[in-house]
Amino acid sequence: MAGPQFPERAPGTPDLADMRPDDWVARWLPSSWGPYARLCRLDRPVGTWLTLLPCLAALVQAADGWPTLFRLFIFSLGALLMRGIGCCFNDIFDRDIDQKVERTRFRPLTSGQLSLKNALWFVLAQLAVCALLLFALNEYSRWLAVALVPIVIVYPLCKRFTYWPQVVLGIGFNWGMLMAWSDTQNVVPPGAIAMWLGAVLWQVGYDSIYAYVDVRDDIKLGLRSTALRFADKGKIWISGFYVATVALWLYGGMSMGMDWPYYVVMAVIAGHFIWQMSVFSLSRPDRNFMLFRANMAVGVLLVAAALAGTVLQ
Repeated sequence: MAGPQFPERAPGTPDLADMRPDDWVARWLPSSWGPYARLCRLDRPVGTWLTLLPCLAALVQAADGWPTLFRLFIFSLGALLMRGIGCCFNDIFDRDIDQKVERTRFRPLTSGQLSLKNALWFVLAQLAVCALLLFALNEYSRWLAVALVPIVIVYPLCKRFTYWPQVVLGIGFNWGMLMAWSDTQNVVPPGAIAMWLGAVLWQVGYDSIYAYVDVRDDIKLGLRSTALRFADKGKIWISGFYVATVALWLYGGMSMGMDWPYYVVMAVIAGHFIWQMSVFSLSRPDRNFMLFRANMAVGVLLVAAALAGTVLQ
């Protein structure tokens, strides 16, 4: 039986390469620092925001209002570092594969800007800083942080043996939501778990949109992703994940006793998801990349919902 047919990229599709020679890293950082900044994706902060914003929402809900500035600093730095560490491991494991993918061929390890030895030392340095952050957390949260490390390491390998690497990514990169509760309340209640599960499914949805950008390269290289699993039914699958996300966030809000403004913002988020699915197209990788980035707005709205449901009570 023939496999699913994916349309060719539309004419005029812009270059979606990860590395750009005219970004702020090239303009503002010393040339010797550039490969390290790009290895941990400092030049592409969207992923950091998508990691941090759900965590900030959880901090607000756990504090039942404004979290302390110290806790905001610790969790913000932790999100930046863990996202960077995840990207480093991804590039280390995929350095040979990235040579064969149009979008990733200029990454530091693939293009020879950085040696594997230096990349490993850089990862160890980031892990050392994360280890220092553990002293700012309670014991419960320290154990959760330790449990996160293998998830971050194994994620880049998942696309070699499962069509669901995005699930592992969602689990790991939203882990800070659970830690926000454990550190603030020393407990992770059912409502917090529902919010975290909703964020996991949200990430499966928007990262599947992103996966369609690389689908043809993945087929050639024998890699797997949710985009290949969903094939031409991507809109149905992703819509289902978005519906489940809203349902879990509604349950989480009710479980925590969020006030009515929380649900108003949730309605806006639902509307944003509807808009995404109306724009999503298998044949337009440039449009799908735009939709991936547009999920930063969902993260901001999630923080706004948490504030609306607590501060405005």
